[in-house]
Amino acid sequence: MGGAEWAGRKPVVLAPMAGGAGTPELVAAVVEAGGLGFLPAGYKTAAQLRADVGATRALTGGPFGVNLFMPSRDEVDDAAVAAYRDRLADEASRLDVELGTPKARDDDFDAKVEDLLADPPALVSFTFGCPSRELVGAFRQADVTTVVTVTTADEASEAVDCGADALCVQGTEAGAHRGSFTNTTDGALPLRDLLPAVREVTGLPLIAAGGVGSAGDVAEMLALGAVAVQVGTLFLRCPESGATPVAKAALADPRFTETAVTRAFSGRPARGLVNRFLTEYSAEAPAAYPDVHYVTSPLRKAAAARGDADVVNLWAGTAFRSATEAPAAEVLDRLTPR
Repeated sequence: MGGAEWAGRKPVVLAPMAGGAGTPELVAAVVEAGGLGFLPAGYKTAAQLRADVGATRALTGGPFGVNLFMPSRDEVDDAAVAAYRDRLADEASRLDVELGTPKARDDDFDAKVEDLLADPPALVSFTFGCPSRELVGAFRQADVTTVVTVTTADEASEAVDCGADALCVQGTEAGAHRGSFTNTTDGALPLRDLLPAVREVTGLPLIAAGGVGSAGDVAEMLALGAVAVQVGTLFLRCPESGATPVAKAALADPRFTETAVTRAFSGRPARGLVNRFLTEYSAEAPAAYPDVHYVTSPLRKAAAARGDADVVNLWAGTAFRSATEAPAAEVLDRLTPR
């Protein structure tokens, strides 16, 4: 995946937005318009991912990728998770739901890998950790380009050692989960500082991600050495997006004026619009992913169904005000430097 491979394609990548926003329709629309898109595999079973891959292929013959969450290896304090669950009891009572319970942490990972090796997409990317050299080698044998999400120069060095073909360099401005190898915000840097720092440790192709809101931002990242720029938030309000109506509306709601990083919804650092839940529970949420995600899931679903924007995770990057309701092809065109 060198710079030459982008010849004839727009240097914009649709971020893999797990949780419903990243639909086959959205991925296909970006690919058909000349960009590159990633399907999210996170929170999906292997069967659901197979269906999404099939649906995307039915909509486009162009290249697209699939993003995998690396299985969590965090040491979790079960007592802290239980205490946080108790703390949320009043929220559950108000919404008339039962809080969730932690589930297995492997996210059907091995089954998804097996399916992707048997029926390979053009690219596979990894978030929340570094795959083994053996796994990267298996995808290379299947002619799949591998991309590892990194948030520090040290993570970039580790990804280079595992044999990755390219890196997605994620700055602190990015919406949704921080793709760090550990459940931490240590070493977090803005994209404009992180990209040169990563370039110092590797000559691999770099995809820049975080806070991109305009063609000017894309041009700046390309000038800093990226071969492409990954964008998620600006596609959330598109008609092809599967984001909930409450999340789409919040991006344009003037009462939401800023974003912040929180563990309140999932137990892992993630950037979203500042709402009541984020404000009240960020300080108390334990570093326990995906345990907290499953605990809060019923709350978030019930709140979304009611249109209650103060209890749902409104994932968004710092450029959220640039998101519009335009079709994905128009958003892609607007982001493409002339």
